[in-house]
Amino acid sequence: MQGREMNELEIERNGGKVGSKKEKDQSWIPKIIKKRVCTTFVEDSFSNGALCQCGGVRDVHDSVATGDFFGAAIVTQWDSKQHSSECPTDAFGELEFAGAGRRHSHFLRLSCDTPPQIVYTLMTAHWGLPSPNLVVSVVGGEGHEKVKTWVRDILRKGLVRAAQSTGAWILTGGLREGVARCVGEAVRDHGAAAPALSQKKVIAIGLAPWGLVHNKQQLVNAQGSFPARYYVQNTSRDSCCLDNNCQAFLLVDDGSVGRRGGEMAFRANLEDYISHQRTGIWGSGSIEIPVLCMLISGDADMLERLDASLRKSTPWLVLAGSGPAADLISELVDNLVALSPTPPLPDGEAAEVLSPDLRDKFRDKVRKHFPAAADLENLVDRALSIYQNRELITVFHGEQEGSDDFDTVLLKALVKASKRVSSDASEYTEELKLAVAWNRVDIAKSELFNGDIQWKYEDLEDSMTDALVNDKPQFVRLFCENGLNILDYLTYHRLESLYRSLSDSSLAYVLLQRRLSERQDLAGSLANVDGSVSMPLNRPQSALTGPASAMELSLYEVSRLLWDLLNDVCQPFYYGPLGLDPSVSTRRAIKHVNKMLLGECVYRGQRCLSPWAALFIWAVLQNRSEMAIYFWEMAGESVLSALGGCKLLRELSKLESETENKLAMKELAQRFENLAQDVFGECYQNSESRSFTLLIRRSPVWGGATCLQMATAADARLFFSHDGVQSLLSQIWWGDMERSTEVWKLVLTFFLPPLIYTDFISFREQEEEVKSVAVLQNRDSDSLDGNDGTVFSLADIIQNEEDAEELRALRENLEGSIPPTSKRPFILSRWRQFWFAPVTSFLGNVLMYFLFLCLFAYVLLVDFKPPPPDGPATLEFVLYFWVFTLVCEEIRQTFFVGSSFVVQRMKSYIQDVWNKCDLTAICLFILALCCRMFPWSYNLGRAMMAIDFMVFTLRLIHIFAIHKQLGPKIIIVGKMVKDVFFFLFFLAVWLMAYGVANQALLYSYDPRPNWIFRRVFYRPYLHIFGQIPINEMDADKVGEINCTDDVELIKAGAEPCMSTYANWLVVILLVIYLLFTNIVLVNLLIAMFSYTFSKVQERSDTYWKFQRYNLIVEYHSRPCLAPPFIIISHLHLFVKRHIRRIPSVKNQHFVQELRGRKASRLNTWEAIQKENLLSAQNKRQRESDTARLKRTSVKVDTVLKQMAEIRDHDRRLQLLETEVEYCCSALSWMTEALSQSNLIKASRPPPFHRDLSPLSPS
Repeated sequence: MQGREMNELEIERNGGKVGSKKEKDQSWIPKIIKKRVCTTFVEDSFSNGALCQCGGVRDVHDSVATGDFFGAAIVTQWDSKQHSSECPTDAFGELEFAGAGRRHSHFLRLSCDTPPQIVYTLMTAHWGLPSPNLVVSVVGGEGHEKVKTWVRDILRKGLVRAAQSTGAWILTGGLREGVARCVGEAVRDHGAAAPALSQKKVIAIGLAPWGLVHNKQQLVNAQGSFPARYYVQNTSRDSCCLDNNCQAFLLVDDGSVGRRGGEMAFRANLEDYISHQRTGIWGSGSIEIPVLCMLISGDADMLERLDASLRKSTPWLVLAGSGPAADLISELVDNLVALSPTPPLPDGEAAEVLSPDLRDKFRDKVRKHFPAAADLENLVDRALSIYQNRELITVFHGEQEGSDDFDTVLLKALVKASKRVSSDASEYTEELKLAVAWNRVDIAKSELFNGDIQWKYEDLEDSMTDALVNDKPQFVRLFCENGLNILDYLTYHRLESLYRSLSDSSLAYVLLQRRLSERQDLAGSLANVDGSVSMPLNRPQSALTGPASAMELSLYEVSRLLWDLLNDVCQPFYYGPLGLDPSVSTRRAIKHVNKMLLGECVYRGQRCLSPWAALFIWAVLQNRSEMAIYFWEMAGESVLSALGGCKLLRELSKLESETENKLAMKELAQRFENLAQDVFGECYQNSESRSFTLLIRRSPVWGGATCLQMATAADARLFFSHDGVQSLLSQIWWGDMERSTEVWKLVLTFFLPPLIYTDFISFREQEEEVKSVAVLQNRDSDSLDGNDGTVFSLADIIQNEEDAEELRALRENLEGSIPPTSKRPFILSRWRQFWFAPVTSFLGNVLMYFLFLCLFAYVLLVDFKPPPPDGPATLEFVLYFWVFTLVCEEIRQTFFVGSSFVVQRMKSYIQDVWNKCDLTAICLFILALCCRMFPWSYNLGRAMMAIDFMVFTLRLIHIFAIHKQLGPKIIIVGKMVKDVFFFLFFLAVWLMAYGVANQALLYSYDPRPNWIFRRVFYRPYLHIFGQIPINEMDADKVGEINCTDDVELIKAGAEPCMSTYANWLVVILLVIYLLFTNIVLVNLLIAMFSYTFSKVQERSDTYWKFQRYNLIVEYHSRPCLAPPFIIISHLHLFVKRHIRRIPSVKNQHFVQELRGRKASRLNTWEAIQKENLLSAQNKRQRESDTARLKRTSVKVDTVLKQMAEIRDHDRRLQLLETEVEYCCSALSWMTEALSQSNLIKASRPPPFHRDLSPLSPS
């Protein structure tokens, strides 16, 4: 029967919900849900035969149970199951409270024997109630019993707030009386004060007996009511009307009328059923819904309800001091805990095993709270049975503890109810998942991670996933500190699952879906072409979290997304596990990945090589600040990781459309840049040499990137402004020369090379580096926090191949104890030290570039010969060859510097503004050269040469970027150019408006296009600078002009005459135009320039230092010879690379490879510096005023609680003193009576009272 009903319910659930919201077809409900009707009249002796024991009158009953014709015994006790029958329900649908002005509530009349699974499915699937995270069933306090004030405060400030924070259902009596009314008012007050989003989380469900509901006939409708109007009277007084603050009503019908308690059995069954259901909003759905019963007051019948519920292991929270039943339970649990050492016993054995003395104490307690109870021994048995399950009961002294953190009380009650004597962690996994779901790490620490439980990896695995997916970094930290090994946890399969769990509204999810669709589209095209992919790409959805469309995501999509965000800064991520070569094309990579995903995917079972870095990237892509900060703290390579996070966030902020998310990403990116700068500052302060190595060390975790490369890509200007970074750049810039060398000495040495062999320029000798290596070997190389652990030299940067070979040879000779006899001669070594320094290359290029411009200007102005055969001249051929060497250098920078991918190299080259300028200048020069070789285009070629000279000259601006004062000014000029474009937009509007109107008023007809353009745009533009031809605009100033008004002559080219009509309007328009342009627009442009100047000037030093790095990198990679002699260096490199096959060590700038012990020592040293920084920051935070105020507040709260306890102790002492005084008085009376009688003769005189008052404090 029950299975058939469930099948019908599922059928209706899938196909029966048709219709509008107003007219819902729910005719299937009476087929499944029944009501009870009393069919047998059992006479109630107290009503003189007018009423049945069910509460109904005689007329509504089908039969009378007075006895049968065979003389059977008369029925004296009415029973719902025997004397009532089920029939289809006639009250269901929606309920509208007249005058309430709120949304409709759902209601249902149902039999007390209705299966709870049907009702639960109806509420969640059809009524749309969200699945609960917690169910709190408030019992007790029925009728017109007055509710105490502090209980109201607990319900209003504690229970409803806890329900909102945990997404709970509150089960109440549903009537406007007693505790149920207080709960409803608390829900109402919360709905009025809380935002709309949180209102949906507070669900109050009323379970009331149908026969007790006032005006229930308004709800009866066999077809269902949508809605049924329900009128409530006397809302200020308690009544049996339905409470309009409940979202749903379950009106339980046991066939009785006006009787209480008919819903208790169904309510207990519903609570038990819900406690065995899995919640569906916590991702994997592995957590059973916790159910907690909350007892307030209660009568003697409540003991039976409590005992039955405890037998089903349902936890209870009892409010001590709220009423008889609650007070009895609290006294049994609190005061009699130490009296029974026996463990919990099976049912029915409690009364036989406990001692008679304990039973007498229980009888006294029951008689105290229920003096009028008829069946006292039955209540004592119930109390004893309840006492045996006392571990499921939590007593809350609300009058003393207050309503603060009531959700903590609820969770502690659930955790306490599940605790056992054993310390096996597997028994507490559900409680741990519950604490994670509520995000209460404080309770987890105090109850579950206090040292009593031995947690294993298997116990924390699912909760760790829940904490990661739902962004709970405090739990992630707690799990990692208590037994979870991240190396075992994070496999590539789990990492893919984490990416599949991304919210579909996040930017990272959208970007990953684009990469996934690209792979699927290409896979489909490949399948159509060669049939290599025959299996579908769709994978079955696993039990892990995430939408179905995201289950196909793999590490390849993540790698592609990171590659797009990081560009060519590093090699692609996760290509190793996927079995891909970084140089493979996209088409072949997708084909390989698709084949692998259709197979076994062996890589998914492998451990992630860098789990903390992988989780850090995962958190950064979701813009989870606290989670990302924690993973950054745990990951290695702190500086590079922070810069990598900064780069990712700034790239994502460019793609984010929502302003709030964009600002959050920018703030987090700036925070990571600050962290990178702080950690590097700590490293630089500890060891300058190691900090330099840190900047240029290639990272295997971040795809071979270095800190400097990542900082450049992330536009981390603040990081570059650090003194440590600038010190390294200066050391690289000057090479082996002293940084204090004056520029004029370098220029003079250009023209007098023998000066390099004198003391005119100071050099750092190469022998010092060899000595440094020898000293390094004799030192304690394991020192991690001393300043002498590493000696940094310029040779470690590997400026060129020869320097690297020389240093390796010297070190090998030193290690083999061979005298350094193979050293280069002094003449050759000093020559290389001077000419191979980047500053020398820069000055050489500057001088030769000035010479190039001079040659260009001379050829253009003096020696620009006619086309062949008369020209070009010899100097012009020299100019052509010079430009050819410039083209060779640009080709080298485009195709032989940077990324391993040619397309990426070209893309990186084009992105640079000055490279675009170079490309424009070269293209113009080639085009001008072609044009000047032919007579018909000779003048065009010369004009293009003139324009090209301007472009080459503007290229000088980039050279000045190295100057500390001129560098920031270049940035200011660049930003001002952007401001000019906005200004020109406004100016063009006014030029067009004024120019057309002015031309139309002055000349009635002038079809010449060149003159129209000149008078509409060119003349108004000159007006701004004061060139105003009055004689051509003012009719009074016009002189003798040869003009005509004949249209034919004007068409032939004659000058038209100026129109004198409305000439006054021309003057007015001129005044308005000049007023707006010269005063408003020009001053607007000046204000924009001033703002730009002041904004950049504030950070001019930061801008300059960042620009300086790019220039140093450029000239560090250039050959030492400047054009046109650079062709010699190009030929040398061609022979060395392609003929002799000698690999280059300068493919990437400022890169040093560290392996093995050296890399491990550097990472450990960096981690120590990071820990020192974090500890210092935590110390400053603890000493801040905010932290001190918080600690003071906690101490004050503790003192207040202690004072409350002291007041309670004072009250108890006063009672004790009163009793002692009574005892003393009684003893004095007895002593006096005995002394006056002759019954007892004392052998000594009576003792005297000793006054101890002087010993008491004054």
